[in-house]
Amino acid sequence: MRLLYSLMWWLALPLVLARLWWRGRREPGYRRHWAERLGYYGAKPRAAAPLSIWVHAVSVGETRAAEPLIDALLVAWPECRIILTHMTPTGRATGAALFGRHGARLLQAYLPYDTGSMVGRFIARFEPRVCILMETEVWPNLIAACGRRGVPVALVNARLSQRSLGKAQRLGGLLLDAARGISLVAAQTEADAARVRTLGVANVVVTGSIKFDVQAPAAALAAGARLRAQIGARPVLLCASTREGEEELLLAAYRRAGASLPAGLLLLIVPRHPQRFDAVAALVEGQGLSLRRRSQLALDDGPLAPEVAVLLGDSMGEMFAYYAACDCAFIGGSLLPLGGQNLIEASALGKPVLTGPHTFNFALVTQDALAADAAVLVADADALMAQAARLLQDAARLAAMGAHALAFARQHRGATARTLALLPPLLDPAPAV
Repeated sequence: MRLLYSLMWWLALPLVLARLWWRGRREPGYRRHWAERLGYYGAKPRAAAPLSIWVHAVSVGETRAAEPLIDALLVAWPECRIILTHMTPTGRATGAALFGRHGARLLQAYLPYDTGSMVGRFIARFEPRVCILMETEVWPNLIAACGRRGVPVALVNARLSQRSLGKAQRLGGLLLDAARGISLVAAQTEADAARVRTLGVANVVVTGSIKFDVQAPAAALAAGARLRAQIGARPVLLCASTREGEEELLLAAYRRAGASLPAGLLLLIVPRHPQRFDAVAALVEGQGLSLRRRSQLALDDGPLAPEVAVLLGDSMGEMFAYYAACDCAFIGGSLLPLGGQNLIEASALGKPVLTGPHTFNFALVTQDALAADAAVLVADADALMAQAARLLQDAARLAAMGAHALAFARQHRGATARTLALLPPLLDPAPAV
């Protein structure tokens, strides 16, 4: 199965590279560092490498989730360096913003495509002592290459929905063999752990979600305060990490709600994918709504005009600032069957959360937030606008939900320390490179 999988990778490679070039029309980052995606990282230094810990965080969400773990690793092993790999340019840019303060102790690169030779070149170049995969990344050839070279693989902050489990089981031996090659899984919940165990992983421990340990940077909070000052006293409904198709539903519901909404309500829409910023702007203007972009507002630094109905969050790395500037937050990916997004950051800033019905990628944390009165479930976009209107016009209820959200986030912290305690046995043996 893995030989067939590798052959398919090689046959698809021209199409994969063509797709990278095509995506680079909107995101120039996809046209950079191509050699790294093929496993070429420059000459190996002559001096002996320090202890190298390889952390793979595919994109923005995983990179941000990795922050407390990477900071803790650098403190626990002062002699180590982190090799942080990504699959997307937005993930790489997020990593540069978060970890630039660590200087030469953290190197960034793209993960090579999952062929044995490409992954082998990566391992030979960087000599990692351990490979730490964030959340859901299971690559058969990567795990096999690590096994051949004595590099243990840990899957941390792991989550596995019932839907993803079904897909893995349909692929048969390919992913089952890969799962059995994982030395340690640190799962977010007991349900995630149970599903991982059905794949044949022997060492599975429930540690909780590391995302609860992420701290809002002071600079982000200051940026949020400045943004809120520009917006003024009008109520703000943040629509965070929205996905394609959701903005149209939100804007239509906003128009239908009309006078039932609080006076001056501002929709702050932050699409999950930056390549969609222009398309969402065109959609807003096509609805006849007055639009302002965050990038424009940041440049002129003046107050937001009162007639602006929609503020488009077209910036990277400012999600904490957007949460700080809002009164309540809808978490995108949940109005359509896309699985939802992380509601932890909003809760950590004491913001009441509204979520749609499709949260299967974050099922337990959403259920816990609902039970803690930190979040409210809505059936569709119209129900979202109605619930937001009630909440924003009830100061006592808004404050109570915010306090519950903050307590919920604080209650679940500690996963980083629990995960870190599991790693020393994996770092003891030297790799057989």
